[in-house]
Amino acid sequence: MAGNGSAITLSILTELIGLPGNLANGTNRVGILAQGSASCFRFYKNGKLDLAPNKSAIIWIFIGAVLGITTATQVSNEEFKEVFKYLMFVLLFILLIKPKRWLSNEHELKNLNKGWAPLIFLPLGFYGGFIQMGMGVVMLVVLVVIGKMNLMYANILKVAVVTLYTALALVIFASLGMVDWKVGCIIAIGQFTGGWIAAEFGSKWKMASVFSYWLLISVVSLVCIRLIVQSFSG
Repeated sequence: MAGNGSAITLSILTELIGLPGNLANGTNRVGILAQGSASCFRFYKNGKLDLAPNKSAIIWIFIGAVLGITTATQVSNEEFKEVFKYLMFVLLFILLIKPKRWLSNEHELKNLNKGWAPLIFLPLGFYGGFIQMGMGVVMLVVLVVIGKMNLMYANILKVAVVTLYTALALVIFASLGMVDWKVGCIIAIGQFTGGWIAAEFGSKWKMASVFSYWLLISVVSLVCIRLIVQSFSG
């Protein structure tokens, strides 16, 4: 389950390696594409990748991502990161309410009026295209809470959609010279391996949704704790 990994990789790229924000944003997409490609392949081989029932959401997210990618190449993403900080606390609150809804058996989006799809998935795609950080968590919450999907199926849909628009994002960032390929390829090796193993594990283990739910809570909780510590130390 990918969720909030870009918070780690972007921090490494900007704070430890010292890449400028936009260059780090572009370089980060190399690893995301590698991870998503490996995951999608394993989910497909295990008969879990079925995107047709949710094509409307995919289309709107992709359109939003294109707009977000275009914006990201023009402006700094530092201010957008501030929004992300507060968003994590909201998501943690949502995760802890009605745990059973995260463990449904649905693999299609339910109770979602088609008229609302653009209002929900267009901004979601824009967020992912613009900065990606936290997109995994945000999208899982939207798909499960609003779309009533099973957490594991929501994760599969999320991985597939993110991989699709990341391929486009990488082409755009690379064409503008906003990718450090040496650093990006090193990250890609680790993320490809992780994506491959996790997709194989998630496709076959019956308790994958339960495990994913608690993992998701752990990830978001740790991020919130880190943000609190940073606010006091800063």
